[in-house]
Amino acid sequence: MAKYREDAYEEERVAPKKKKSSGTGSKGNGNKKPSGQKGSGKKPSGKKNSKKAQAKKQRRRIIIFIIEIIILVIAVFVLYSVLSGTRSGKLDLDEGDIIINEKVKEAEETTMKGYRNIALFGVDSTTGALTKNTRSDTIMIASINQDTGECKLVSVYRDTYLNLSNDSYNKCNAAYAKGGPEMAISMLNMNLDLNITDFVTVGFAGLTDTVDALGGVYIDVDDSEISHLNNYQLCIAEDLKRSYTPVSSTGYQLLDGLQATGYCRIRYTAGDDFKRAERQREVLSAVADQAKKASLPQLTDTANSVFDEVYTSLDLSEIVEMLGNVTNYYISDTAGFPQESNRATGSIGSKGSCVIPISLEDNVKWLHQFLFEDYDYEPSATVKKCSEKIYTDTNGYIKK
Repeated sequence: MAKYREDAYEEERVAPKKKKSSGTGSKGNGNKKPSGQKGSGKKPSGKKNSKKAQAKKQRRRIIIFIIEIIILVIAVFVLYSVLSGTRSGKLDLDEGDIIINEKVKEAEETTMKGYRNIALFGVDSTTGALTKNTRSDTIMIASINQDTGECKLVSVYRDTYLNLSNDSYNKCNAAYAKGGPEMAISMLNMNLDLNITDFVTVGFAGLTDTVDALGGVYIDVDDSEISHLNNYQLCIAEDLKRSYTPVSSTGYQLLDGLQATGYCRIRYTAGDDFKRAERQREVLSAVADQAKKASLPQLTDTANSVFDEVYTSLDLSEIVEMLGNVTNYYISDTAGFPQESNRATGSIGSKGSCVIPISLEDNVKWLHQFLFEDYDYEPSATVKKCSEKIYTDTNGYIKK
């Protein structure tokens, strides 16, 4: 079990909540079920093995979507290294090392009930290291509604000034470098009031191979992007010792693996890194479209071929077993964190140029509304404390 962080910052200790059907989050969320009701809608059988069967069923429902996550996430992550020969595979994550804020326990039984949240990382490595000692160049959260199949994606901008989960504050991509996926997940959970315990980390060699295996992806390339796309794919092709085909015209077109990877890396146009994160989500959605058209054998081959190019807490055998149901899931919306209306940029002393959540607390309220349709969410005492610290550290650096 993950360790729950006590909200030690609360001025008053509130006794354990009487969790009736907590009014929190019932608004705008008609598909939510009462706290005590099973997510499947079926009544317990009362037989000795009913709980076990129910747990197994829930587990299978989660795993159904994992193959899509693995296939889709590869399309998003941009690395700067050669990963050939690296066999990373599966990590048995110790959930006891993962921080989850105390307040989130309550939300797990109300507004977050029925959702599965997975962290997706792309790391900036020159040595092929996927485990730690390398910053996560891309950070994304996939939130899956297991009852409806709806998936929402949120990019957490890599330079966002946050608590790294050890009460030191810096760009959030430093968490992966310092403590690998465990620390990076704890960073997301602590600052955003989430309950993530699973992750996928990948490299751009896998991205290229996956897009090619699916027959390419359709992307609308504009005039400001084409030269950068070709420059990036040239660099990637040299690293991977592959030939490449320059994109010669703008417009909606089919991109191959190297071209799509180059597109994901573009950041020197209007919008800078914010636009790059948007491009990554765009490619992710495009790969989703292609994955739904692929045959079961094609998806199975793709999963098997890229699994050694990823580092993950998920199990390949279970993923492959559930491939047949991948079309039941869909990406309904994507966004970036912090949200545009509640962020700023500034050079924070020795930390350098950072993305600043003007109010982390208000950004977390927005996030829970976006992901879980919870319009009344009240962030935890931990988030409020982090929010105050971020404001104190950064307010003097923000350009008014």
